[in-house]
Formats: sequence, C-alpha cells, structure tokens
Amino acid sequence: MDVQRLELLRELAERRSITEVARATHRTPSAVSQQLKVLEREAGLPLTERSGRGLILTDAGRALARSATDVAVALARARAVWDEFRNDATGEVSLVTFPTAGEMLLPGALKNLAQVPGLVVNCTDKDPELSDFPALTAEYDIVLAYSLRGQLPWGGRGLTVVPLMTEPLDVGLPAGHRLASRSWITPADVIGETWIGAPDGYPFERILHQIEQTAGSQITVAQQFADLRVIEAFVMAGLGIALVPRYTWGGDQPGKLLLKPLRGVDAERQIVALMRPDRAERLAVRTVLEVLRTEAARVQAQHALTS
Repeated sequence: MDVQRLELLRELAERRSITEVARATHRTPSAVSQQLKVLEREAGLPLTERSGRGLILTDAGRALARSATDVAVALARARAVWDEFRNDATGEVSLVTFPTAGEMLLPGALKNLAQVPGLVVNCTDKDPELSDFPALTAEYDIVLAYSLRGQLPWGGRGLTVVPLMTEPLDVGLPAGHRLASRSWITPADVIGETWIGAPDGYPFERILHQIEQTAGSQITVAQQFADLRVIEAFVMAGLGIALVPRYTWGGDQPGKLLLKPLRGVDAERQIVALMRPDRAERLAVRTVLEVLRTEAARVQAQHALTS
C-alpha cells in the first residue's frame, strides 16, 4: 500500500471531512477522494461509507487508519535516528500555546533555541476551550495545553502527552481585603464573597463548583472573562476575588493583588505538550520539548525561591 494514501486515510480519521483533508494536504477534494478509492481497491475492503452528506470510516477503515499511524511513527523514528546520527536537529517546528503559557515559557525557551543552528520555531497563540486542544495537533507539531487534576480531555485520542509543569491556582484578593493577612484560604473563608469568574465551560469553573460543594454555600459570580489580565484588573479594583494561576499572573503592580493558596480542594492545573506520535519522534521537535521542560523547571524553581 502506498504510504501517502495511508496518510490521507489517517487524516480523514482525524479531520472527519474530505474538504478538511484536502485543505490540510493542499489537494482538491476530488483528488483526495480518488486516492482513497485507489487505497480501497488495494485493501480489498470498503474503507469509507456515506453518512448524510459526508463520509465516515468503516471498521476496516478505522483499523487501517490506526495502522497508518503506526507506519507514520515508524518512518518518523527512522528519520530521527538518522538525524541523531548526523547530530542534525534542523527543520521547522510549529507550536501553538494558550496565552499565559506562551508568556511564561516561550521567551526563555526561544532565546535558548536560537543557539541551535538550522532550527526554526514558529509560534502562535490561541485560547480554545479545553476540549479543542487535541484537534490543534493536526495543524501544529506541538500544542501547549492544560487541564485540571483528574481531567484527561485528550485521553483516547492516540496523542503523545509530555508533562511540563504543575501550576497552583491561588485566590486573588485586592489589597486591604479582610483575608489579606491569612497565609492560606479555605472554601469556608470565602462564603459570601463576590467572584470574578471565567466563561461557562472553562476549566476554572469546575474549581468554583468544588468550593461550593466543600463550603456548602453557593458562589456569586458577578462577571466572567476569558482574559486573565481583565480578571486581575477587576480584582485589583476591589470588584471581587478570583482564581489566579500562581506563575502566570501579571505581577506588574505588586501589593495591589495578593495571591493566597487555596486549601481543601484540588486547585492546580497540569500544563502539557500534546503531539501526534509521529511528530513527537522528530529530533527537531524533541529538541524544542527538552528546552520547554528545562524552562518550565526554571520557572517553578524561581517561584519556589521567592515564595
């Protein structure tokens, strides 16, 4: 079977649309359909079937798509071995990150990666809902994502997941707040407080529900924002309290926003790198990952010294 046709089948399994496969592979939809029909003849079994106005994979198609992933990983591993033999990490690596991780990790990482000859890292940022992170691996080599403890929104997707760091989520208070002198805060302490929250469906909402359950009292959320800096501004203005990531809050106005550890609930997020398994084999990608892990460790160590 032709490797390129197998890759088209794999793309269809991931993207679930001939049009999207055509866009991603720079082909016309008719060319993609034609190549899949050739692969189907080679396989001797139906690989796709009509569903409404589109195509879905048959059981045989899904099985062959999984095999196509194995083939892609094996080829990428072979190339990586050769690159290591030549000590050659050259090439382009595309990376997408959620904004606060980009602010925290990328400047230092890219400064170090600039010392690697021939390695080009192209970065951008997006702020998707949690469930949308895995889909970005079809477009980018590395996706920086996060989840709360106990959540695995990318489980069962066949992705390579590399942990980078754990970031505590503290309670942000305005200066002069009645809890400002406390070393830490419990759910019972914040009964009756007004909160500045994130939009419905965002991960931090789950922690607010845990606070409600533990305290036995309903939380009042006055405003909801996706942008952490806007949330911080509302807290500093005395309009409420909020959950604030410890390492990635603005921190440019010391004393106006106080961070207090939250005890009694799991208040932390796991920051990880998501990749398709074949892309994770590339030496250039592994080089970027190693630098990201080093930078994440540096950030954590720096905060440990100052806390």
